[in-house]
Formats: sequence, C-alpha cells, structure tokens
Amino acid sequence: MSADDLPGTAGDGVPSPPPGLVVVGHFDQSQGYAIDRPRGSDSWLFTWTTGGQGRLRQGSAETRAGVGDLVVLAPGVRQGYGVAPGAPHWRFWWAHCPARPTWSSWLRPYDVGDGVYVVTPVPAGLHGRVESAFRRMLADARWTGAETPPATAPADDRVTMAHGTAARELALCALEEVVLLTAAAARPPSPPPGVDARVRRAEALIAADPGAPHTVRSLADSVALSPSRFAHLFTQQLGQSPMRALREARLRHAARLLEGTDLSVERVAAASGFASPFHFNRVFHERYGTPPGAYRAQHR
Repeated sequence: MSADDLPGTAGDGVPSPPPGLVVVGHFDQSQGYAIDRPRGSDSWLFTWTTGGQGRLRQGSAETRAGVGDLVVLAPGVRQGYGVAPGAPHWRFWWAHCPARPTWSSWLRPYDVGDGVYVVTPVPAGLHGRVESAFRRMLADARWTGAETPPATAPADDRVTMAHGTAARELALCALEEVVLLTAAAARPPSPPPGVDARVRRAEALIAADPGAPHTVRSLADSVALSPSRFAHLFTQQLGQSPMRALREARLRHAARLLEGTDLSVERVAAASGFASPFHFNRVFHERYGTPPGAYRAQHR
C-alpha cells in the first residue's frame, strides 16, 4: 500500500482500509486532487486541515474545510473530497479508523446530515495541540510493542498503518484526544436565523426522544398549530418535512444504539420508534449503505 493510495487517489474510488484497521497520514495536495467513493468508506474518516482549503461531500451534505476545521465522515455513504475550487492546495492530517462509541455523543452537536460532522470553529490556541496529537498518532502507529514507543515519526513519513493491537490502541487514544479537545472547545452551529420558535420547539421534541410515537398532529398540538400549518412552516423553514426529520433522527438514534449497546436489532428498531423490524432494516440500509447487523460489526 503506497502513500498515494490513501486516503484515495484521484477519481479511482480506491477503497478505504477494512473496518478495524487504523491508518493515519499527512498530505499536502495541489489543485486537481479529488477522491470519489461511490460506495462510501468502510471506516470512519477524520480530517484536520492545517493549510489551504478542502471540500468534502457525503450523500447530500457538503462542506468546505479551512485551517482548524475537523471534518468527520461516517462510513457507508457515498463520499467525495479534494482541494476546494479556487484554493491552491489542501494540507491536512487524516485518519481512517473505527470510531469509539463514546465519540458519538461528542460529535453529535456537529452533525450536518448524511454522516458528516463539522467541528468548527476550534480556538486557534488549540491548533498546535491538535496537530501534536496527530503527529503522535503517526508515531504511535509504528510501535511494535517490543521496544520503547517512538517519540516522533520520521520526517518523511506521510502514511502509517497500525498493525499491532498496542499500536492501534495508542493511535486511537491520540485521536480520541483530538475529538474531545475540538468537540469541547468548538461552538455547535446555531439554528438558522429567523426559524420560528415553534419549529425549534418541535425539533427539540424530536431530538429529545426520537423513539416516541410522534406524528404531525402530536407535534403540531405541542406547539399550538394546526397540522397543516405546522407541516408547511416546518418544511418551509428547515427544508424537509416533519416526518422526514423524524425518520432521520430515529436512524441516527438507532446507529448510536448499534454502536454503543448490545441490544438486538429488533430491540434497537423498537427503541428508535420503528414498528416493523423489516421496515427498519430496509430504511437503515438505504441510509447507511449496510444492514444494521453489519453496521454494528463495523463499529464495534
């Protein structure tokens, strides 16, 4: 596996490392660098930008990454990324790896849809520490366990894969520091300006308990609107219907349960508000590109 093969090469859809492996690297790519993975990645992708600007797409979500932005892409959804149009280059650290279950709650406030998490703005005072954690991750991934862990990686080292259990765990600990530091210090995006307080209240009700038996009527009643007026206002201001927003919230909730609990798929479906396990399996597969059981295996 060459350095140019990870996290991909322009336009070739090179698959990411299999689930469970930890690969970390540092690239400085010029205009024209672009990756397209029609089937998405097999593992989580973390990027930390230190220069220039990148553009990342996944599903229907798209974001630009500038200096000090941590962008995380979940597996199983079509993705693409590269140097942003108009930018001369994109210098960034990246890691392909499994995400620890505890990270979901830290990243949740930065979810912009389709498995994309944009953690920004991270205070400038933390940038050096975050980059140091990535450098340590690059060095720790080389540890064999038979000698003292390396203090630093070789200066020309751009990509390292952690093969041993000790190296893998050390590298993930460094990445966990990155996730915790950035997620705790950044400010989650505020609701769009001008969103009606009643729509925000309905959003909060869905987020607080996505598995509850919400309906358009019950949500409308909770904010003192007629069902038709509520549905129109919600869709107009948030760009999706209340039931679509509810389904997305339920699927995200189900994904977190699969990642962090041992509940059966049937119980996860019920706890997430899906009356039929068959319907749950179908829509989960459509959303994440893999059945619930396989999703759990990838993230445990």
